Amino acid sequence: MGLFSFLSQEIAMDLGTANTLIIYNDKVVVDEPSIVAINRRTEKLEAIGERARQMHGKTHDNIYTIRPLRDGVIADFNAAEQMIRGMVKMINTKGKLFSPSLTMVICIPSGSTEVEIRAVRDSAEHAGGREVYMIFEPMAAALGIGLDVEAPEGNMIVDIGGGTTEIAVISLGGIVTNKSIRIAGDDLTADIMEYMRRQHNIKIGERTAEEIKIHVGSALPELETPPADFVVQGPNQMTALPIEVPVSYQEISHCLEKSISKIETAVLSALEQTPPELYADIVKNGIYLAGGGALLRGLDKRLTDKINIPFIVAEDPLRAVARGTGIALKNRHRGLPYLMR
Repeated sequence: MGLFSFLSQEIAMDLGTANTLIIYNDKVVVDEPSIVAINRRTEKLEAIGERARQMHGKTHDNIYTIRPLRDGVIADFNAAEQMIRGMVKMINTKGKLFSPSLTMVICIPSGSTEVEIRAVRDSAEHAGGREVYMIFEPMAAALGIGLDVEAPEGNMIVDIGGGTTEIAVISLGGIVTNKSIRIAGDDLTADIMEYMRRQHNIKIGERTAEEIKIHVGSALPELETPPADFVVQGPNQMTALPIEVPVSYQEISHCLEKSISKIETAVLSALEQTPPELYADIVKNGIYLAGGGALLRGLDKRLTDKINIPFIVAEDPLRAVARGTGIALKNRHRGLPYLMR
């Protein structure tokens, strides 16, 4: 048994559209963007994570960068397998003669189809997973926030990731109602790119749009502590000459309006399907926001005003799902109802 445990390794993975986090020995050991750079001629991995992100949009013909996940599910099987394998290698395993067999818990969107779940499982097994378990993202987020998911009480989670927004009501260790929409962080980034092109006649890439979202992104046109304007540089679409444009948070709140309204509608739709006893619990406990989208300025206030239920941003929302996946990994021997083989 000693040798067996020496050769096995237990990891929890939050395989996200935008970022992938790996928890090993209760610590986040990998936190990297979900992107790989591949050599077109040899099909070998050139870079992974942050290094690949720096190459994104700056490559030549021999190298291409790819995000293996789209809308929370695997879009490129080969790249996903290479990414999982590469990120597992980042865990420090010096001194081990053999590559250890892996026990993995991976979280997936609650709206995943059988085919999408199978794709994640196959990628994980090809990357060295011996035992692979799955957990739905909102359930992992609830565990990571510190909620007692097995209590006979309703809790609602809104997890706004990169590719999907997951909305779920959880009680007695299961998901009672859930709604998974493919409007999330990536769509907000795309909205900003489109707005800058249309409004300011300036061409910007994904990375710049992401920076605008981080620096001046807002869900409300009026904030108590407004951020300073963010200066964007890029080519004029008509003349190709360089221009500088200062962008304010009011502009960005206006351009994100449509996507945020869709998230609001999805939350209301999930509340409509919630049984009345659980609805009463949710009104009393509030609704928890997790995922990178929860960091958007003013989003909690906007949703609270619109829905009349307090919205609470989870502590460290970016890592809530990863932490919950780690908790599920530790307790997997208990036969948890929300862990799937």
